[in-house]
Amino acid sequence: MIYMDNAATTLHKPDVVKAAVLAAFDTMGNAGRGASEPALDASRVIYAAREKLAHFFNAESASRIVFTANSTESLNIAIKGLFCPGNHVITTVLEHNSVLRPLYECQEQGVEITILGCDEKGNILYEEMERAVKDNTKAVVCTHASNLTGNMIDLNKVGEITKRHGLLLVVDASQTAGVWPVDVQEQGIDVLCFTGHKGLLGPQGTGGMYVRTGVDIRPLLSGGSGIDTYNPHHPSQMPTALEAGTLNGHGIAGLGAAVTYLEETGLNVIRKKEQSLMRRFYEGISAIPGIKVYGDFSTNDRAAIVSFNIGDYDSSEVSDKLNVEYGIVTRPGAHCAPLMHKALGTVEQGAVRFSFSHYNTEEEVDTAVRAVEELARE
Repeated sequence: MIYMDNAATTLHKPDVVKAAVLAAFDTMGNAGRGASEPALDASRVIYAAREKLAHFFNAESASRIVFTANSTESLNIAIKGLFCPGNHVITTVLEHNSVLRPLYECQEQGVEITILGCDEKGNILYEEMERAVKDNTKAVVCTHASNLTGNMIDLNKVGEITKRHGLLLVVDASQTAGVWPVDVQEQGIDVLCFTGHKGLLGPQGTGGMYVRTGVDIRPLLSGGSGIDTYNPHHPSQMPTALEAGTLNGHGIAGLGAAVTYLEETGLNVIRKKEQSLMRRFYEGISAIPGIKVYGDFSTNDRAAIVSFNIGDYDSSEVSDKLNVEYGIVTRPGAHCAPLMHKALGTVEQGAVRFSFSHYNTEEEVDTAVRAVEELARE
């Protein structure tokens, strides 16, 4: 099997991640629930992972890192906990449904939304963002990179706009965390939402969010916290305020080990390898008759994603053939990115997406190029 669906989840994890999860099963109790050694061990492991992520994203303190199950949960907490009727929020057509659907729910409750369009290559127009700001605008909510085209949004530019107008910046880093450096201080990010199972190379069921000091988010959940038991309200101190119930400690142990692996390996090393594979594949298929590739490949400042179609063939049919006939795992369909498909004109056809990991090889890429070429001839 050649696995090239890493934008959905990374299949291959570092050995240290697997070892950390297995070790946690033997030692970890419930963090914050008592002073037994298993409970304390869980607290230490979770806090260590919190500290690692705070350093990784340049957060001001570990208390500003909240653990969740994935970026979908993080985005729901952020969006539903920040906005009220009468607020105006700016977002983009690049967004995943994890951003769009919570925003649509808020819209039904009186939040005003402006969705920025894109050019023919799927890039947003930053001047449109500036023009969209109104007196009641509270925030810009945007992805760091499209999970369909791989195109990136320049967070430094967006951060300049939000800072100039006194807006919050909420970022979905699902496709970039662990590959592209994210500095919440330098880039002016107020809330960063991330998942553990993609570029961060952690287990599924892990994720989190960074919340800048001074930014208050209404909790999505309330319940057990291990502290302040007799308070009828959920504790307000961070990160407990946004972490009701037992955390996925075993998964967080793996996520903490994954962050250590990323820092020791180097994001630049990982990114350079993924970009090289992406470019090799793109150049290999872009000249094949009948192939249409989506996204802007004039720059390497993009996620390692190549999405395309072969003539009028349904993307699911192409992906199935790649899997059954060649053993190549890809993702077809709509990719939970409805507005991007509308912008590209691929609502009915969908798109075949190849997404690369630094665990992939040039030989695998060359095999994939030959497979696409053969299918395009049919």
